[in-house]
Amino acid sequence: MSDSCKLFKSQYKKAKETLDILLTHKEKINLKLESDYSNAHLHKELRTVNMDIRITENEIEHAEFRINECEMKQNSLI
Repeated sequence: MSDSCKLFKSQYKKAKETLDILLTHKEKINLKLESDYSNAHLHKELRTVNMDIRITENEIEHAEFRINECEMKQNSLI
């Protein structure tokens, strides 16, 4: 396995871990908003977390694509 494949697999793993943390954080914000819906700070924090989630999902998608590319190249060499 090439170094770039290992790098993409490492990035994928880290992005999945980050996504789990962000989703947990989003759940906590949503719970707080249930009791304090008009809290502007919480709404801003929720927008930021949602943006971070989208960015992380894009990183996961990109890493998956690159991993698949690596695996196809390796399979074609066999």
